Amino acid sequence: MNKLIFTLVVLFFLNNCSFNENSKIWKDKENKLETDKKLTKVFSEDKANVSEFNQNLKIDLSSIKIVNKRKNNQNNLGLQNYKGDLKKIGSFKFSKLDEINQLDFEPIFLKDGIIFFDKKGSIVRYDNNYKVIWKKNYYTKAEKKLKPKLNFLIEGQNLIVADNIAKYYSLNVTNGELNWSKLNDYPFNSNIKKSKDKIFIIDYKNTLRCYKITDGSECWNLQTEDSFTISNMKYSLIIFEDNVIFSNSIGDITAVDVETGLITWQLPTQSSSIINETYNFKISKMVSDGNSIFFSNNKNQFYSIDLKTGTINWINKVNSNIKPILVGNLIFSISNEGYLYLIDKKKGNIVRITDLFLNYKNKKRKNIYPVGFVMGDKNLFLTNSDGKIIIAGIEDGKITKIEKVSGGLVSEPFIFNKNLYVVRNGSIIRYN
Repeated sequence: MNKLIFTLVVLFFLNNCSFNENSKIWKDKENKLETDKKLTKVFSEDKANVSEFNQNLKIDLSSIKIVNKRKNNQNNLGLQNYKGDLKKIGSFKFSKLDEINQLDFEPIFLKDGIIFFDKKGSIVRYDNNYKVIWKKNYYTKAEKKLKPKLNFLIEGQNLIVADNIAKYYSLNVTNGELNWSKLNDYPFNSNIKKSKDKIFIIDYKNTLRCYKITDGSECWNLQTEDSFTISNMKYSLIIFEDNVIFSNSIGDITAVDVETGLITWQLPTQSSSIINETYNFKISKMVSDGNSIFFSNNKNQFYSIDLKTGTINWINKVNSNIKPILVGNLIFSISNEGYLYLIDKKKGNIVRITDLFLNYKNKKRKNIYPVGFVMGDKNLFLTNSDGKIIIAGIEDGKITKIEKVSGGLVSEPFIFNKNLYVVRNGSIIRYN
């Protein structure tokens, strides 16, 4: 019913907007309004001339601990246990996904295999020998035609699933049998996080939803300011102590009490003028060290925000919408133009800038962009939109190898159990 009302309102709005030259909209076109002088182009590109900086500086990471956890509620993975030389050792195959413009889906990694999905929304569990253990589909014939894209969360022996057609459900990891299934009013557009007996997801209406893990019933929801367009980037959320903090399509960062759903603090990072321009606005996933929250966007803004109060610690100019990585007192970020930034975490000062697209000709590099990166104990692994992985030393930022994964779309790289994985359309590649 909500969807029907929403559609009727939009149609009413469109039908009552007159765009002929005699309408009131154009009545005073001869007289340039004074506001013309005050208008600013919301997405005019504030491009800084970036160049390498302190590129010969080496950093010492010998005292930094290696992280073995695949996931945490603060998205803070740091250096991970991977020393491989990126040699392909196998692939998990699935039917190719349709109608995608980015592969921002993450498999579930298990000690004895992985879980992913195919173009009809079938969930597939593989063993480490790339064989299918079970394959289950809980969509109707009509739902399959909508080509559902799935997000996963593992909770004990349960796999929680939320998709882009407004369905969410739980199934048993061992045999794939369904525990429960529910419908939301709107499709989901975020990863799933959990706290105690609850899960949290954000839908396309900029609404944070809290559900019970046991049966999927809703505990509470909180809608933030909406926009008329649908963002093409997933929203981000983290959980720290009693608060869940999330971003929405217009750049608002909101902290909410886990139990009550009441707002603890809220920080708008963009002018309200962007509400109707959100398709072009891209914000990175948030990362936290337990004291501050770090994220950036494609408007040349990198933020550090106090986790408990929502006040801004500092803002620096870095044009990036991919997740940063925290290592000790440094932040690693890669700009949309392919520059690796090392930033002092406390004050926001830039320590080093290294060009990771150095080996691309100017004409080529204008048409590619970074997808995501991870950091092993010695090297950084960056996937690009041209289907390649760039390997660079963490201490000096020097490129050591470029590996082709695919001729098309690829995901960010993932490290698990001393292996590196990259999703391409039709298979998940595993490297030693």
